[in-house]
Amino acid sequence: MSVLTRDEAQTRGKLLDIQRYVIDLDLTTGDETFDSRTVIRFTARADADTFVEVRPAELRSVTLDGQPLDPAALDDNRLPLHLTAGEHELRVDAAMRYSRTGEGMHRFTDPSDGETYVYTQLFMDDVQRVFTAFDQPDLKAVFELTVTAPHGWTVLANSITEHHGEGRWQAAPTQPISTYLVAVAAGPWHSVRAEHRGLPFGIHCRQSLAPHLDADADELLEITRQCYDRYHEKFEEPYPFDSYDQAFVPEFNAGAMENPGLVTFRDEFVYRSAVTDTERQTRAMVIAHEMAHMWFGDLVTLKWWDDIWLNESFAEYMGYQTLIEATRFTDTWTDFAVVRKGWGYDADQRPSTHPVAPEAVDDTAAALLNFDGISYAKGASALRQLVAWLGEKDFLAGINTHFARHRFANATLADFIDNLASATERDVHAWADAWLRTTGVDTLTPRVTRGDNGTYTLTVDHAGDRPHRIAVGLYDQDHSDNDGRLVLRDRLDLDIPQTAPESVGKRPALLLLNDGDLTYTKVRFDPESFETIRTHLSGLPEPLTRAVVWNALRDAVRDGELPPATYLETARAHLPRETDLAVVQGVLGFAATQIADRYLTPEARPEALATLSALCRDLIRRTEDGSHPGLRLIAVRHFIDVTTRPDTIGAWLADGIVPGGPELDPELRWRILGRLAVLGAVDESVITAELRRDPSATGQEGAARCRAALPDAEAKRTAWEAMFVHDDLSNYLFTATARGFWQPEQADLVREYVPRFYEDAVALAARRGPAIGEAAGRWAFPDYAVDADALRLGETCLRDADPIPALRRKIVDQLDDLARALRVRETHSTARD
Repeated sequence: MSVLTRDEAQTRGKLLDIQRYVIDLDLTTGDETFDSRTVIRFTARADADTFVEVRPAELRSVTLDGQPLDPAALDDNRLPLHLTAGEHELRVDAAMRYSRTGEGMHRFTDPSDGETYVYTQLFMDDVQRVFTAFDQPDLKAVFELTVTAPHGWTVLANSITEHHGEGRWQAAPTQPISTYLVAVAAGPWHSVRAEHRGLPFGIHCRQSLAPHLDADADELLEITRQCYDRYHEKFEEPYPFDSYDQAFVPEFNAGAMENPGLVTFRDEFVYRSAVTDTERQTRAMVIAHEMAHMWFGDLVTLKWWDDIWLNESFAEYMGYQTLIEATRFTDTWTDFAVVRKGWGYDADQRPSTHPVAPEAVDDTAAALLNFDGISYAKGASALRQLVAWLGEKDFLAGINTHFARHRFANATLADFIDNLASATERDVHAWADAWLRTTGVDTLTPRVTRGDNGTYTLTVDHAGDRPHRIAVGLYDQDHSDNDGRLVLRDRLDLDIPQTAPESVGKRPALLLLNDGDLTYTKVRFDPESFETIRTHLSGLPEPLTRAVVWNALRDAVRDGELPPATYLETARAHLPRETDLAVVQGVLGFAATQIADRYLTPEARPEALATLSALCRDLIRRTEDGSHPGLRLIAVRHFIDVTTRPDTIGAWLADGIVPGGPELDPELRWRILGRLAVLGAVDESVITAELRRDPSATGQEGAARCRAALPDAEAKRTAWEAMFVHDDLSNYLFTATARGFWQPEQADLVREYVPRFYEDAVALAARRGPAIGEAAGRWAFPDYAVDADALRLGETCLRDADPIPALRRKIVDQLDDLARALRVRETHSTARD
């Protein structure tokens, strides 16, 4: 497929003004294709040659201003047009293929009941898979959509839809929106509808998930109303569309997509098994994030993909902040620190790093790679720092100016910075240059010096160039408390770089830089503070403070400055007393998947798993009274994942319950079965029996993962061929199979597949496209093969093969993580010697 370049988009954007699309989709023509008829009314500002994009299964006819064009002129995905200045009408009739990879028009048949659903995901350049379009974000237009659907289906779209009989559905004309934001979701949806402040609200899911959606409908609608009201307090521009539907759709690649008036979510957010309150908070954050996009991204849209941060960073920041202000979830920044910050830090230290706002993104393939921890987590962190520096009043004033000047249009970074600058005397342009145009993570290290009078001063060594406004927490030990509690004496505001040392009075037991996590930087500890952390970390009073400390320890491990075993010892000492669910989940996750599985040698792994098993048992015992069900659920999940003995979890599975609770729901049953498969304690017959018990889509994924995890050469061969030969796995079944395939316990069994990965993944991605290519690079990569030979194989692939950009980027990142793991192993094995 020809990808659109920035230069081509600029040329076409100057030439064309698109007024309206009239689109007619027929979803009744079979299981493989659907019919797509498009009428585009537009104006050319001059005589010129240009092109329109479409990727059909069959291009039946094309007419321009009533004159037929030759369908054979289609060159890959581009249909050439020879235009004169003035108004034009283009008509295209085509058959389009359904997708099973989550791109374009995805089609899914629910194994629970045989019902079929379709939905669009048109992001970046996948609109061409559904209808003909001038496919770039700055060519906004009004869209009129008609859909013919099978009997019993409901059709959802960006605007209110009406059924005219005989399966014909008509959507109201939209406001001017970009092509990638058009959305359709059709099927026998289960719907819960409401109205708020005169606006229709709806939440929708598959029929088989109806009881689970109904159980959470009040919570989902309440979060939606609360966010809607809070955004109307923040933003002067009212919600710009005629309805607000939220559809939970199957096999969705992202977390959600901000289609105006019809947000699509992955339907794992319709919980059919027990979840923690932190997981509910994550779902609420995604709701808030996507609603923020109605203004950031939909009302005002980027002009080109180099400004994707104008969409994602703002929605990320607003999502977390608005939950605190409007809902019962008042500690969201702790979850951000634990889950999202590390994503940003890791991405920003890889060779593939890029500025939050890169100077130039040459084409759509390059743009797709920038939807990462930098555009989301680092960008949101930068905005949080901007608010701390600028003040929320001026920040919101600049945002509202931005909306007013660019409503239903497009904007650039320069536009946004100018609008912010109009609301403040501060030098926002200099701030943008330092924060948005640079790469990498700064590091702040404290030096605490004793003066002649017995008081102490703080000097912060700053490795990096960005200015920071941070809080410095000064903590003393509470000697009256036998549990080792630390008490906040003072929290100092400090600008980095410093102009002079800062007085801290008497020596604190712990001096913590970036307390409150207001900036984006790695922090280190002075020696005395580090000793306090080792002995008193769980005595810190605030979860966000503890999250900052755990992040600092995580970063020190990754940088080779802290032995992985010391992190495990600290977790063993302090996690049994931790109360914040996000912190417990984050620490256990890093300890298991990174430290035990990658940073420690295979010889040291069993001891690490034993430590984590004992830690989880402590948490399970601590929660026997039922007072912390979320904490208990996390401990049970992680115990299942790290145990090396099948007896205990096998007994849980046989009994259908963990002693003292919880009862085993489908998620826990498949999790146990997956671990038993890895340990060789079950066979195919047990997996088949469980699939009969749970034939749902999630059950199908669980079975695929378990089968791929069996320590059997034939099972591995079958799984490999399913992923890389047959090309009939959906995106979700591919991921499930890949996640089961590689296991640290089975290194010898799968060693022959390490070199095969590179050749087979390159060919697969070329055949099946970026979504599967990204999944292969993320989930099917042999990340437990931590050795120099594996690194050389990957480097050879990048040098000699030609992977598509999505796969190349994942391989680059995976190899950097592999090299880091090797350095950590070498550093600490040398230190032990």
